[in-house]
Formats: sequence, C-alpha cells, structure tokens
Amino acid sequence: MTRAALALDGLSVGDALGETCFRDDNFEAILDDPTATARAPWPWTDDTAMALSIYDVLQDHGRIDQDALAARFAKRFQAQPWRGYGAGAFRLLGQVSGGAEWRAASETIFPGGSFGNGSAMRIAPLAGYFADDDYSVIVEQARLSAEVTHAHLEGIAGAIAAAVAGAYAWKHRGNRADAATKRGLFEVVLAHTPASEVREGVVRAATIAFELPAEPTMRLLDHGMTTRAFDTSMVPIVRHLGNGSRISCQDTVPFCMWAAARHLDDYQTAILTTIRVGGDIDTNCAIVGGIVALAVGQQGIPRDWLKDREELVV
Repeated sequence: MTRAALALDGLSVGDALGETCFRDDNFEAILDDPTATARAPWPWTDDTAMALSIYDVLQDHGRIDQDALAARFAKRFQAQPWRGYGAGAFRLLGQVSGGAEWRAASETIFPGGSFGNGSAMRIAPLAGYFADDDYSVIVEQARLSAEVTHAHLEGIAGAIAAAVAGAYAWKHRGNRADAATKRGLFEVVLAHTPASEVREGVVRAATIAFELPAEPTMRLLDHGMTTRAFDTSMVPIVRHLGNGSRISCQDTVPFCMWAAARHLDDYQTAILTTIRVGGDIDTNCAIVGGIVALAVGQQGIPRDWLKDREELVV
C-alpha cells in the first residue's frame, strides 16, 4: 500500500490547495503565490474522499470489488456529504446510502452513464497500487473503478488515461527529468486509452507537448474565459485542451496529461501551473498531483504543503 499512499498524498495535497484557491477571490495574490493566501488546514474535497474509498477497497480486497467500492463511496458520502460532491454524485450516493442498488441508481440518474471528471480525479491510489503490474491490469482495474459511478465511455477513458499516466510515472521515476520520458507518457497513455474524445484531447496535448501555442492551430474547445484564478497567458492551452470548466473527462483529462508530463519531475511547479489555468482547480490539481507524486516520491511533495493539508482519515 506504500505506493497507493504516496499517490493519495499527491492527490489530496493538490485537491486541498486547489480547493483553497478556488474559493479565494484574490486572483492576483493566488497567481503570485497560491500558498500565501491559503489558510491551513487546507480542506480536502470529494476528490480525496472518493480516492480514500478506492484506497480502502484495495487495502481490503487487493483489487476493485465494485460492490464494495459502491458501499465505501456511499458510507463516506453519508458521513460527510458537505465535501463538495457534484449534483449527480450527490443524488447517486444518496440513493445508494438509502439502500438502492448502485447499477440501477446510476442508470436512472445518468442514462448512458456519466462522463464527469470524477472517475479520473480519484484514480491515483489505484495507479500506485498496480504500478508494478502490466498496463493491461491497470486498464481493467481503472475500468471497474469508473463503472460504479461513471459508466459512459468517456468517463471510463478518463479514468484509464489518468491511471496509466500514474503507473507510467512510477515505472519511469528514475528518468523523470528526461524529455524522452516526459514525451513517453503521452505515447503510453494513448496506447491504452480507448477511442474517445478524451483520447483525441490527449493527442492534442501530445502535439502541443512542451510549448505554449501563441495562436490556436487545431480544433478548439468552446470554453468561456470567466474561470477563477485564471492566468491569461494560459488561454491557448485552455482553448486546446480545456480546464475542467465543464466538469467532464473530455474537458479535464487532456490538460492534466499535459501538465503532468511537462512537470513530471517537479510536483510544486506542476501544481502551481495547474492552478494558473483556473477551471475545476481542485480536481485538476488532484489528478496532476497524484500522477506527479508517483514520479517524485514523498520527498518531492513540499513538507509544508503536507503539513497544511487537512489530516486524512484512512
């Protein structure tokens, strides 16, 4: 469970700092130094709560047991429903908490399945747990974890992409600063992510790679530019890849792959860069933080940030 715990720390610190920034109206101060305006302890959100449930199930079962995971999600939701769950998740987990069967409840609330970014935001502990296994194992376990709440292809694809990226970060942690290793993250993620809008977005992220395009040169996403804590220098990236404003995997995961690959050897810079794009800041930071933590290790996460994050209840 050591790798899963490492990924959980990376995810939860990103989530907590991102949530603190999301609630702060002092944009200029945030862009200058997000930690300066964040009052400790930094509260974590549903991103971390659901990641904790995945951690719990892996600890108890050694794999994703979907019924057990649904029960864990519901139990943590029932205990702390104020963690910031989205409207759909709130309804779904409320029904499961009341005794509804999760498959039936999910189909009723999300006909065709949900493609929200919740499937990817919580996946890092799974990526860490199975990081020494073959990617086929990681893909299957990520699929199982997503289906409990996000049965749509895009929701599953988002979970798979983020899980594969996390496992890749661990497998290549010894060469994390090499440009070839960073570019390789895209290749491996694309090799294992099913055909989807999420995968198309990762293709765009790989094409941009390590440059900030001055002008759009590819098919653009229709995003409003009214996001919080938004750095206008990052507008081209948001136009190409999204920033989670739509709360979908399609709008979230491609940017997170770009940020994680670009800063695979530097957790602090990865998180600060992620904050600058605005959008769904806590979820973006959770995904990026979980991936990069598996590359940099515990010593790569700033100690002060770990100290300021609200204590986890495992």
